[in-house]
Amino acid sequence: MMIKNIGRRIASIVFLTSTLCSSVLVFGQAPKSGRVASAKAPAAGAECSGAWTGSVTYARMQSMSNEKTTQRVSARGEDKTRWEMKYEYKANVTVVEDPARNGSSVGKATVTMNSFSNEITNATEKNSCDRGKTWKDMKGEFTSKTKTTGSGKPEANVTVGMNDDGTYSVSVGLPQIKGETSGETTSSFSGQCTPKEGKTLTSPPTPTTIEGNSLTSDGQNRVDPKDPNKISGSYSRTWQNVTETITWNLEKCGAPLRITDLKFEDMKFPNWNDWQTVSEQKGTIDGNLVRVTAKVLNTSGETKEAEIAFKETYKGDKWDGAKPDSPLKNHLDYINIRVEPNEEREVEMLWDTSGYAWYDDGRPRYVQRVKAEIWEKSKLVDDETKNIKIAPKPLVLVHGLWSNWKAWETWQNILTTSHSYDWKAFPVGEKPEKGVMNTGGSFLSTQPTNSIAENALQLKSYIKYAQEDRNAWHVDIVAHSMGGLISRYYISQLMEQPSDGDFRPKVSRLIMLGTPNMGSPCADVMNTAFEVLGENVEAVRQLRQDYLEGFNRTYVARKGVKFSVLAGNPLPTMCKTIVWNDGVVPVPSAKWKIRDNAESKSLHTDLTGTADFSSFVKPRLAIGPRGDHNPEAPDPSQFTGRFGSGRAYGANEFSFDVPREEASTGTGTPPFAKAVRLAPKQTVEIDLPVEAAANLGVTFMADTNIEATLITDRGAIAAKNDAGSPESRGWFRSLFFDKPVTSGVWKLRLENKGQLEFPVVITTWNR
Repeated sequence: MMIKNIGRRIASIVFLTSTLCSSVLVFGQAPKSGRVASAKAPAAGAECSGAWTGSVTYARMQSMSNEKTTQRVSARGEDKTRWEMKYEYKANVTVVEDPARNGSSVGKATVTMNSFSNEITNATEKNSCDRGKTWKDMKGEFTSKTKTTGSGKPEANVTVGMNDDGTYSVSVGLPQIKGETSGETTSSFSGQCTPKEGKTLTSPPTPTTIEGNSLTSDGQNRVDPKDPNKISGSYSRTWQNVTETITWNLEKCGAPLRITDLKFEDMKFPNWNDWQTVSEQKGTIDGNLVRVTAKVLNTSGETKEAEIAFKETYKGDKWDGAKPDSPLKNHLDYINIRVEPNEEREVEMLWDTSGYAWYDDGRPRYVQRVKAEIWEKSKLVDDETKNIKIAPKPLVLVHGLWSNWKAWETWQNILTTSHSYDWKAFPVGEKPEKGVMNTGGSFLSTQPTNSIAENALQLKSYIKYAQEDRNAWHVDIVAHSMGGLISRYYISQLMEQPSDGDFRPKVSRLIMLGTPNMGSPCADVMNTAFEVLGENVEAVRQLRQDYLEGFNRTYVARKGVKFSVLAGNPLPTMCKTIVWNDGVVPVPSAKWKIRDNAESKSLHTDLTGTADFSSFVKPRLAIGPRGDHNPEAPDPSQFTGRFGSGRAYGANEFSFDVPREEASTGTGTPPFAKAVRLAPKQTVEIDLPVEAAANLGVTFMADTNIEATLITDRGAIAAKNDAGSPESRGWFRSLFFDKPVTSGVWKLRLENKGQLEFPVVITTWNR
């Protein structure tokens, strides 16, 4: 087995690259001059020469691979070979007016090219080291890798050909650029009678020439007769594993400073900062961060200073077409830029799309129109508008006791009618491979069930599926009956803190319908009955009032999720108790300590109907951009017990694992709580009323750019949490002063070290 000659391998990839590139030039080699011939005579007047200006992009992609197995000459073994290659060529061409102002233009390209070829051969042959007495496999692995890269900024040829019927074609030609090729071959062996040493040979980078490319559109694009001086479009063709694409945005007699492109990107869940283009057909999901990028071109011969504004525009909307344009929510009015002569720059902003699936009055919004404007010396010189579809967050539906996903079977139709088919329902268990809860099967079933914790693990899996399916960074949950307890457990114990840079929790809102948050006296009665019958129904046991008493002392962390509950009240008595109820859950049990609550005349099993959806569920989900989308501040009233002596006050949660028999029933004075928003580089000081106690703690939710300092009533620094520190990455961040404090007013100094506005929510406590 011999190592293949590296020089021959490198030469072969250079030849392959050259052949692939040269074959495109059948459509026209780029002339060396790089001049663009105008399709029309210059327009009348000295201000317009008739030259096309703007931007053109060209991309060429090719990938190939194969695998083969060949028998060795000895017939005692085989060679398995895997080969793959990839070629990527990209060019961004800025088309500007020729300085001679003769109706021609100059194409200035930025070109990058990368290609590689990898081949791996695994050889196996049976041989004997003792004259045929025993046989064993002798193996060898051989790899050959070559890589070619190149970049350059040559002049390019761009031509626009106009036809009498209004159709036109656009062509681009790109000349050769310089590059370099490098390579490596390796070999390794095992099982030989005499050990054989592998080798690695490396070829240093060798200069090479990368051939140019060209492409002409098919001539099917048509000029808009209402705006004949602007053309934009794209054309793509595929042949022999090669895909070529040309995209253009060109204009004649336009402003020297203008927008040539406007695009949207969102992040691919679950990879934070993995940006991908948002197509107009697919759109994005309410609550996702969208990166809006405008390309600004300066076709003049002088430096331009301008302001870029990103706005939402209602022009063309059926109901709000007369409303004036306004800046996108939570964004600066203008971004100042400086653009050099013949330069094209990108200006971007991060847009929080929370609420943009709806209008502020709850009507569905099917498309959002985003406008980018260029203002020069207080004068609007150009703008570009593009639509983006924003669908509501996925709605994860969690069934209750003695039920399954079919309890929600009609909800997809309800969501479609309320918004569109883009509002997707994800009832847990509909796709069993993604997660199935076991809450007892059919009504009164005594079959073994999962615990609340086990069902919460299934819910976690299903939420991940919904996020991946819709590319959604946040979801909403509607839960019925015991499903609310499962959801609460998931939020408290299993829901991860947000990704870095995302200050909102994964679940935006939990809406509970008839959830026995303080247990059900009927569960007490039925559990006793099951025990008499020798049955252990875990799902029923976990709905007992004494069990929920302990549950509520332990699983109280809401992590910023907004809680809402609807209680049914059609019946006056239940299970030895005189209390209004829905037939399963008393009204006080459903409401518990959840501030956002309401009552319905529906029975327990009817709470998932259309009437309660319309009156209670939808108003809490269909919240427009100007609504409250911030995480919920920790509510001190939810803490029903005292802090356990072994509790560590970490940054990630407020889950207090307190043994039931140690809990205190005293409520005491409610802790302090407050929510604020900090502008970029802003510093604020918040007064904290303090009562005499053994210690003082402050917990807050904030972005990693927020720095917090706790200051005593005498002006001394008691504790500090630095921006950008490991502690700041926690979703909940705490400052603890473990010494006796006297009554007075302390201060919490908050400093925003970042470039964006961030909310902060604060609460105080004593141990």
